Amino acid sequence: MSAFSESGRVLNSLKGFGTSHGETPEIPRYERNREPGTAAEIDFWTSRNLQPIRRSHVSFLVADTDGWEQQAGFAIDTHPGVIAFVKNAGLCFAIPYFANGQSHAYVPDFLIRLKSKHPTTLILETKGYDPMKDVKRAAAERWVSAVNAEGSYGRWSFAMVGKTSAVKGAIDEAIERANQD
Repeated sequence: MSAFSESGRVLNSLKGFGTSHGETPEIPRYERNREPGTAAEIDFWTSRNLQPIRRSHVSFLVADTDGWEQQAGFAIDTHPGVIAFVKNAGLCFAIPYFANGQSHAYVPDFLIRLKSKHPTTLILETKGYDPMKDVKRAAAERWVSAVNAEGSYGRWSFAMVGKTSAVKGAIDEAIERANQD
């Protein structure tokens, strides 16, 4: 699964809607050019720092930072509640959002498959200072609600942490929520 196709129409349908006030859940539109869940077409070159990882279908974490994402990756890779994960580098997974009159694509940091009663994919963002942080969080939460309401791709959740020391707690909370449903 990747970014929405026809993003303009999807973005317009997402603005101002949600299920918290009794509105009809949003129905996402998915990319039509590639089958869901495949990384067969992913092939990219990087000069970024690489960190070997164990619980992933890729061999390395491609870090955008000098230490922040490596620390988060280590916490994810060693967490007993993680089945598998991937750093969202070169995967084309993006969440559309609208800000300042323009459409944008938010590329979250990690996709994590959790061990839980109901298998769940956690979208985890490690975020330092970003003036668009709240807009991106809201877009991700709308996306998760829409995908969960549609139901074809299992359960999803979202967490944003401001410190790498909070990664373990975010994973624990996501597993707890998944086990409650």
